[in-house]
This record gives sequence, C-alpha cells and structure tokens, in this order.
Amino acid sequence: MLKLLVIEDHALVREGLLQALKSLDTEVVTLGAADAEAGLEVLAANEDVDLVLLDLMLPGTSGMALLGVLRKRFPAMPVVVISALDDADTVARAMRQGASGFVPKSSSTATMVQALRDVLAGEVWLPPRLRDPSARGSGRGRDVAERYGLTPAQMRVLELLIQGKTNRQIAELLEVTEGTVKIHVSAIFKAMNVTNRSQALLLASKNRVKV
Repeated sequence: MLKLLVIEDHALVREGLLQALKSLDTEVVTLGAADAEAGLEVLAANEDVDLVLLDLMLPGTSGMALLGVLRKRFPAMPVVVISALDDADTVARAMRQGASGFVPKSSSTATMVQALRDVLAGEVWLPPRLRDPSARGSGRGRDVAERYGLTPAQMRVLELLIQGKTNRQIAELLEVTEGTVKIHVSAIFKAMNVTNRSQALLLASKNRVKV
C-alpha cells in the first residue's frame, strides 16, 4: 500500500492531484496539506508516508525552504516538486535541495503519474526538455527572454508577475529581499521599454511567455 502526501495551497489543485494519485496503485492512501506547517504536522502523524508531492509556491514558508527541512528530517523519503515555475535555474535549485524529481504544472496527469512511478522505483525524474543540456532554455518563455535580453532571475520575476503576485509575495517565493525584486522589476521594465506592469504583461503575453 502506498501513502502519499500532497502539499499544495490551492484546494482545487490539491484535490485534483489527490484524485490523480489514486491511479498509482490498487491501494493508495492520499493525504493533503495546504502549507508547510500543516504538511509537517501530517508527516509527524504519519511516519510511513512513501512520497511527498510538493508545490514551491506556498504561503508562509516557501516550498523550497520546506524542501530543505524535509531532507533533514526525513532523508529517506522522496520529495517530488510540482511547480508552475519550471525554468532551468529553479529546477536545478530544487534538485540541489534534495528533490527526487521535478514535474512542471503544465504536464499531463499521465506524465506526473509516470514521474512518481519512476521516483518510487528509485529513479530521479526531470522534465524531458531539461534532460538534454542542449535543450535547456527552450520553451515559450525563451521568446521573451531572448527578445528583451532578460536574465533567468528576471524571467522568474516576470513569470510571477504574470501570475498576479505582489513584490512581497515574489520576494517570499524566491527567498530574496523585496528590494531585490524591485530592482528586477525596474530592469524588466527598462528592457521591455515599458513603464508599468500592465504594459509588461501585455508584451509578455504577445510573446507567449509561459505562466
């Protein structure tokens, strides 16, 4: 029997993931938590959890910070990150923190289930486009990055701006200061030759930036 924990703050997404996980095995117990604190409480009460599916964009303690905690407290338990923020730098950072896999939220349910099967079998799972070094940086977000000369850090900030995050929320998610975020936002506006967020997001959408 498999016991799996999903830590995801959006209820609809979390419930969808919990339902999808039931296809992994004939006997699957699924647990859910909306933030890092709740996730740790669930793990304290369920020492036999086989795998954690972790969203990076959590309120309060970020998923990236929680990943580090999980690796220290439960070193043998695999953690698979699932995130809308799936640029090469973010993926690499998650893997350095000890993730056993990284599944972009744009992936299909079948892809996610296969990724979890691989991880449960002892393998490490990465998005196909990041398995081949020559493919790094590919995807829709590259159009904007190349057109306006945005750095990976600036692209991460832009992607979060598109999701409607405030400067403070972006700072918490990326674990930087709010001042650093403001510097990135100003650099993005200058590179894109715009004066506000609405103009930047309109240009980004025209160039098919991923969200």
